[in-house]
Amino acid sequence: MTSSLVRDRLTWMTYAQLGAWGYFFYGFGPIVPLLRDEQHTSRSVASLHGTAFALGGALTGLLLPVLVRRLGRAAVIWLGLAGVGASTVALLLSHHLPATLTSVMLASTSGGLVVNGIVAVLADHHGPGGAAAFSEANAVAAAVGLIAPVTVGTAVAAGYGWRPGLGVVIVVIVALAVVAMTFRLRAARAAPALYGVAADPTPYGVAVDQTPRGVTAGRLPRPYWLVWASIVATGSVEVCLNLWLADVLRSHAHVSPGGATAAVSAVVAGMCVGRLAGGRLTLRLAGTTVMLGALALSAVGFTVFWLATVPLLALVGLVITGLGNALHYPLAMSLAVEYSAGQPDLAAARTSYALSLSFGIAPFVLGAVADRIGPHLAFLLVPVFLLMSALAMTALRRQRWPRPTGDGPW
Repeated sequence: MTSSLVRDRLTWMTYAQLGAWGYFFYGFGPIVPLLRDEQHTSRSVASLHGTAFALGGALTGLLLPVLVRRLGRAAVIWLGLAGVGASTVALLLSHHLPATLTSVMLASTSGGLVVNGIVAVLADHHGPGGAAAFSEANAVAAAVGLIAPVTVGTAVAAGYGWRPGLGVVIVVIVALAVVAMTFRLRAARAAPALYGVAADPTPYGVAVDQTPRGVTAGRLPRPYWLVWASIVATGSVEVCLNLWLADVLRSHAHVSPGGATAAVSAVVAGMCVGRLAGGRLTLRLAGTTVMLGALALSAVGFTVFWLATVPLLALVGLVITGLGNALHYPLAMSLAVEYSAGQPDLAAARTSYALSLSFGIAPFVLGAVADRIGPHLAFLLVPVFLLMSALAMTALRRQRWPRPTGDGPW
């Protein structure tokens, strides 16, 4: 069944807010090898920045339910953006490992508030079109993220270092706050969706409990945890590519540090295009079907990249990889909400732990292996993670759990 998507000013503002976080996320990943050079550490030590991201995500999972209930989604999103800006300032002023790790952890916590708040806002605001809206929002984030590695890489190549390029995000956040105050844009305050009650009121203003029979309010059903496992796997793919792709290009394809940093944009470019097209697919096909196709495309692109011995072919493989990766996160998030038994905020909060696990373990393992056998061979962990996600999605397709119907958020 085809659903429509009507975009208003609130929709575009949430897209822009996610884009601001996208700039930091895609801009920071490529600078990890540069921080390793600056701090004179090994790859496994530098990968602790991924662990710091993971700790921040775990803090998000703890803080989000309480903050949404007390402050409302709009305030939480803006609180998160303020935190991203402050953390960026701290990172720009930091030079030693403990300081950069702390700054990254705080940025991750703040960014998680932004992302998960936006998931719930778009779910409630667009109803059946929520999955397409979140896919489009991630397309905007990817488009902004496409600019970030290029900007940082250009600053590095010009001899200014990575800090001016990453600092652009502070200007973006301030500009968004000015626009929001000018047009008085604000998302609706969350209803008690955290505890199994639908966030959207009925026409008579009474919240309706949509928790399926046999599911305890405040607890998530079994199929949700298959989606959660898939998020762990696909999050591992994205964080490994984001943190160590530039290092592989430098060591295997002999690309300059500035060029390797900018080349990360090849993946982000593919993600931008993939999310724009994927939003249409999610309106017409089952989420698990689209997800399995996206995982297969990622595997094809990665194979081309990994086997490539010249920079141009490697970039082609990265673009194809990005096309597949584009839908991993937005589709998984929409499926998490879909199988949450009418608890979108709780589902979004619990996904923070999945991302924390992937961000905490995957880059550290890859970095440790890379110190022993080199980053190129170590990158073979990526297709293993893709396979893990595919197995989880295949198991989800076989579940006999009733899909949400009626006035639910998806």
